[in-house]
Amino acid sequence: MKILKISGKNLASLAGQFSVDFQQEPLASSGLFAISGPTGAGKSTLLDALCLALYDATPRLLKVGGRGNALPDVGKDTVYAHETSTLLRRGCADGYAEVDFVANDGLAYRARWSVRRARTKAEGSLQATTMSLLQLPAEQAIGGTKTEVKAEIVRRIGLSFDQFTRAVLLAQNEFSTFLKTEDNERGELLETLTGSTIYSDISMRAFERAKLEKAALLRLNEKLADQKPLGADERAELNAQSVAADAAVAALEQRKSELEQQLRWHQDAAKLALGEQQAQQALQAAQEQLAAAANRRAALDQIDAVQPARPLAIEVARIAADIGQTQSMLATSEAEAVQAKAALEESTSAVAQAAAALQAAESAQRGAAPQLDAAKALDAGI
Repeated sequence: MKILKISGKNLASLAGQFSVDFQQEPLASSGLFAISGPTGAGKSTLLDALCLALYDATPRLLKVGGRGNALPDVGKDTVYAHETSTLLRRGCADGYAEVDFVANDGLAYRARWSVRRARTKAEGSLQATTMSLLQLPAEQAIGGTKTEVKAEIVRRIGLSFDQFTRAVLLAQNEFSTFLKTEDNERGELLETLTGSTIYSDISMRAFERAKLEKAALLRLNEKLADQKPLGADERAELNAQSVAADAAVAALEQRKSELEQQLRWHQDAAKLALGEQQAQQALQAAQEQLAAAANRRAALDQIDAVQPARPLAIEVARIAADIGQTQSMLATSEAEAVQAKAALEESTSAVAQAAAALQAAESAQRGAAPQLDAAKALDAGI
């Protein structure tokens, strides 16, 4: 188990909300630290918050005693001194304790304990405490009732409240409690804390295995005791058979070595043959590609052959283009000359017609001159 964060609100000597995040600096990189401060600063309240969120109990309330110790509360109400709801700070309407932790299964959880007064008012009666357990980060609820939640927390931590307060969280002046615990119980606690229960299982299995092996050895010794010792001739014959067997084994080992060498030779030959086949295939593919490129290569050769005449061909093309452009301009000029000639002929005809008309007009004017003079005389006489 690893504590990640302790939070709370309105508990005992700590007013308002408070939080200690062990994942933030400077606590994140501190392997060891102390909770210190003057009396009433809230040192024990932090530990109370831890125990409340996990177990709905605290070490300090264990010393209070039985249900006979009733204390006055608001109005005529009384509360028992051992009840965890008494840790709600005086004059406060609600409070809570919350712990984020990593359980033995490697998952993160958030355990929460809360208490409030009726109507969430400071003068209301104390209500029953509630507990919840969420799996983080999805905040999936685990357990329903407070009893179910407490059981789920104990199952994930692996320690009951009694074990937790005797081995993990030791209240002030309570270290001797752990030392005075019975040997077997203290050993179980240490195994639970260190996760070394597997070694107990291994020890038990080793003991059982040793017991079985001793029994088997005893049976073998009994069989050997029933065997009669061999005579000198029989022993010599067995020794000779052993020597012959060793020689046969040596010969087989030699033959095995030779066969392994031959196998490696065949494997190498197979690899070389495969490499030769692949090289032949690659050569054939290259030759096929070379043959397929023959036409393209011939075309490129032709292009390379005519490259020296390329400037002359460009010049011929340019001259042909100039000739075409000149011929086009010449045709345009000839058409314009024809149009100009036609316009000139029209203009000449028009001039001739105008001259004839002018001549006719002048002749008519000369013919009408006497009449005009007479008319002017008559006009003057009038």
